[in-house]
Amino acid sequence: MNALDDERIVRGLSLIEGLSWLVLAFVGMPLKYLAGLPLAVRISGMAHGVLFVLLGLAVAERFFRGRWSFGLAAKVVGIALIPFGALVLEGRWRKQGTLADREPARAMPAE
Repeated sequence: MNALDDERIVRGLSLIEGLSWLVLAFVGMPLKYLAGLPLAVRISGMAHGVLFVLLGLAVAERFFRGRWSFGLAAKVVGIALIPFGALVLEGRWRKQGTLADREPARAMPAE
């Protein structure tokens, strides 16, 4: 897998995770509290949680394999914690055309 594929996977997961947060906040929560349907939050919350974990795993995999710096990995995960952060991150990636500040971490010595 090359760097462009890495970026596409994380960008896709980031957007889907961000959209799942919006569904949870603007569909699930109103349905729970205004319509008395707690199942809406249970379903959308579980989907959002799974997607967040998948995003975290994807970022961790890229960091631990030396493809991404710690700063970039921390930035992606940190932005995912902020509401609408995925949209901000996607806008930044589109503007740059790539992850311009990506610097590969130093390779671990072979054992």
